[in-house]
Amino acid sequence: MLYNNLSKGSLMQIQFIRNIQFTKLVKADGRLREFNFRKSNGLAEGLFTVDVSDDRGNRIVLRMQREDGIWKIVKQQLPAWIWENESIFHNLIEEELGSSGFSR
Repeated sequence: MLYNNLSKGSLMQIQFIRNIQFTKLVKADGRLREFNFRKSNGLAEGLFTVDVSDDRGNRIVLRMQREDGIWKIVKQQLPAWIWENESIFHNLIEEELGSSGFSR
């Protein structure tokens, strides 16, 4: 999108970047859990934050980063049931980016 500043006779380009946010249900550790995915326009390219509740209702927040075309969990201490679903998270992110019209 271009904005014409007539008073100075110059053009200024403004770029709008949409936030991406979606929720998916994933069976993890024998339970159906709600995972919330967010990619803010303020975050680095190729970075999603994901949050989910554990069995006690505590929020677990993790980050996923795109490396060589694969969405991977950024190394941190997490329950095994999250690590076991890393490839599912990759597929969900790719599916959402494709349906939203974003390039991969």
